[in-house]
Amino acid sequence: MSKPVFASTESLLAAVGSTLGTSDWLTIEQSRIDLFADATDDHQWIHVDAERAKSGPFGATIAHGYLTLSLMSYFLPQLLEVQMKMGVNYGCDKVRFPNAVRVGSRVRGHGQLIAAEATKDGGVQATIRVTVEIEGQDRPACVADTISRYYF
Repeated sequence: MSKPVFASTESLLAAVGSTLGTSDWLTIEQSRIDLFADATDDHQWIHVDAERAKSGPFGATIAHGYLTLSLMSYFLPQLLEVQMKMGVNYGCDKVRFPNAVRVGSRVRGHGQLIAAEATKDGGVQATIRVTVEIEGQDRPACVADTISRYYF
């Protein structure tokens, strides 16, 4: 599925309810988990101690939930193209982590445009539900309603 392209406020508003693209698969390596642990100072053993994690609840180290959430910046440009002058992340509404991402897993994002509205300052605020799928798993790693503001 190719990603949709939005070149105007009107085209984005008209697409509410539509399914967006699906990103490429991304393998979650221990090095990425370790870098995230260093960046956030979250070195809990379930993330960074491979030996201890083998006998833990997941059988291996797992990615931080917030690492998975931070991948929205990686997934969103693959899900849709907005031909804009500027865009900003405005926030997230509902965020859930229904499944752990074990080291070595492959994940990808899948999007749906669930809301969009014109803003008083001439932009469009779009809410995109991104579901982070784990290859071979029924339950997703993360479901987040991301909010972006686009200015055409």
